[in-house]
Amino acid sequence: MRSLIKRGTSSRQTGAKSDPAPSRWAYRMQRVLLTPMYRRLLRFGIPFCLSFGIGTWYLSDPAVQQRLQLAIADIRHQIQTRPEFMVKLMSVEGASDRVAEEVRDSFAYTLPASSFDMDLDAVRVAVEDIPAVAAAAVRVRQGGVLEIRISEREPAALIRVPGGLIVMDAEGVALDAAAHRGERPDLPVLTGAGADEAIPEALAIRAAAAPLAGRLRGLVRMGERRWDVVLDRDQRIMLPEDDPVRALERVIVLSEAQDMLERDIAAVDMRLSDRPTLRMKEQATSEWWRVRNEQAGTSAE
Repeated sequence: MRSLIKRGTSSRQTGAKSDPAPSRWAYRMQRVLLTPMYRRLLRFGIPFCLSFGIGTWYLSDPAVQQRLQLAIADIRHQIQTRPEFMVKLMSVEGASDRVAEEVRDSFAYTLPASSFDMDLDAVRVAVEDIPAVAAAAVRVRQGGVLEIRISEREPAALIRVPGGLIVMDAEGVALDAAAHRGERPDLPVLTGAGADEAIPEALAIRAAAAPLAGRLRGLVRMGERRWDVVLDRDQRIMLPEDDPVRALERVIVLSEAQDMLERDIAAVDMRLSDRPTLRMKEQATSEWWRVRNEQAGTSAE
């Protein structure tokens, strides 16, 4: 049988057929499109850039910015003014009535108020600025109660000044004014220049003078460097600058042994510890000279 396809025509068609293999650039482009980085860029990078651009363009409008700020402020206000965040009451604990009243007067907020609007550190500092307050702790407890726990300064002495008496603690901080001595009979009275700067030493002297508590009237700071112990019947114990407590204890021992302070003595001078000196009252001195002169006259006869 004869073939229906001419051999010459078949040869020409086979020679004109194109090569199916891709070109070099097409191959490289296909490899790039198949890389994970390019696929992530198409999936995430381009959508993100488009969204960011559109959002930036939209938010650049001042009217949109103002509406957004108002919406955020409204949401914040709604959260902060919820009942569980509101402070309705204030409790002052550990303070006397007078100090508690001063704490309430120094409170800078009007209740009820949101706890978010309160600066608790500022409240604590304001409370600790009150002279009678040594330390304070501030916290908001459950139930919307602002608790202020106070440690008051302990009165240690009365300082006599030209205007009257001032109550002070051991650190020399003025706490209050006293109209008269009878308001605080439990506190020693100190006077003299520099007395407020040596209160701890005065308290130590007062503790050592416990056997003389019934006769003790006060302590006087002399020359801003030493103390005089003032007793009733116009008697004084002049203490040295160094180790005044020990010197006072020596005077008490001598008095208990020989009733020294029960006699007509005006002062016991302990400023020189190795040579104590007694100064008699004027009347006792006159009587002593009279007795001595009489004894001298009797001896002459």
